[in-house]
Amino acid sequence: GSPITTEERRLREKKHLNDITAARLPPLHHSPAKLLSIEESIAIQIQQKEAYEETQAKLAAQKLAERLNIKMLRFEPEGEASMQYREVRDED
Repeated sequence: GSPITTEERRLREKKHLNDITAARLPPLHHSPAKLLSIEESIAIQIQQKEAYEETQAKLAAQKLAERLNIKMLRFEPEGEASMQYREVRDED
């Protein structure tokens, strides 16, 4: 047979796939993978670990508050609620 180029081979394989299946690959929404240095990889892993631990801590605090039936209310010491029991009297 005659030698075919890689482009022709790719088109032939794609046509064959179109003939045997209706499945299609989803469009690529993100940029393709790229190589990172070890330092960049470690920095990303540390950042992801910190974000994960923060999320886990928030979730644990929420579950504990639900279990102990703790209600978090807004505290305003200078607000309207603190003045309700006081009466202003004129000393004249």
